[in-house]
Amino acid sequence: MPVQKLSASLPSPQHAAQAVLQVAERLYAMDPEWVVFFREVLGVDGIVRRTFGDADALVRFECSPQYARIREMLDTLRTRERDHPSERETQRVVTVRMPRSLHETLKAEAEQLRVSINTLCISKLMKLIDAQERGELADGRGRDESVATRATGHGAAREAV
Repeated sequence: MPVQKLSASLPSPQHAAQAVLQVAERLYAMDPEWVVFFREVLGVDGIVRRTFGDADALVRFECSPQYARIREMLDTLRTRERDHPSERETQRVVTVRMPRSLHETLKAEAEQLRVSINTLCISKLMKLIDAQERGELADGRGRDESVATRATGHGAAREAV
């Protein structure tokens, strides 16, 4: 009797995206703090990066409706916790020096949105980092390569205000 080779079949990208969304929805149903949700789902060691390990797969996932839904869940959790420090994750302080005019602009925008400047800045940073990572991955550059480029000043550095 001939021996058949068993080939391990990997899930399709659509199936993997749906499976990741189901994990995120189960966690979301537990009403975690937004930072816990972010870490477990979108963080460096989260389910998204473990499932979509290569840059192309990650970029394709980030363009999917499942990713959009995960971002909506994260935004909802962040809105619920606005101005309440996380009890489970240690908070860190970063001091940023900026021109007075930029500070006044951020302050006015935060007041208009009825959020703290801290909340506004975290939101802007998360959106900027998310957009930059997608762009860098789509360009074929890894995160480490772009960080090194910005740190050394070699190459075209991208800035956003």
